[in-house]
Amino acid sequence: MAGVNKVIIVGRLGNNPELKTLSPGNMVATFSVATSESWVKDGQKQERTEWHRIVVWGKQAENCSKYLAKGRQVYIEGRLQTRQWEDQQGQKKFSTEIVANTVQFLGSNNEQSSYSNNNSNSNYSNNHSDDFQAQDFGPEPKFDTSEEIPF
Repeated sequence: MAGVNKVIIVGRLGNNPELKTLSPGNMVATFSVATSESWVKDGQKQERTEWHRIVVWGKQAENCSKYLAKGRQVYIEGRLQTRQWEDQQGQKKFSTEIVANTVQFLGSNNEQSSYSNNNSNSNYSNNHSDDFQAQDFGPEPKFDTSEEIPF
């Protein structure tokens, strides 16, 4: 039997998407998404936030760069991928990320404009609740930009 590698998350962007053009018409966008869960243990509210590195390719990458911004809620569907490379000192490095095949922008244009100055009209899903409040997910994970992941 082959197996299943499928990931679905709904969370908020921890940073604005970074778009790279590898060759004409071949673009890749990367960004981080926070998901959070809470529960009660021994009468105390507990909370945990997970950070996910997202990679999006092609026209969808361009759209993410254009319409998504830090704090924006997003639905991501894709697969897990772990890549390995050697840094400049010869040390093995690993990165596990979600390679997205579906990215759905959640919330309304009003929510979008509260996070960025981009007020363009686009087709967003209207899954915005009236009781929306920005959540503090804690510090965004830092990725060492001097250690480029080869694409």
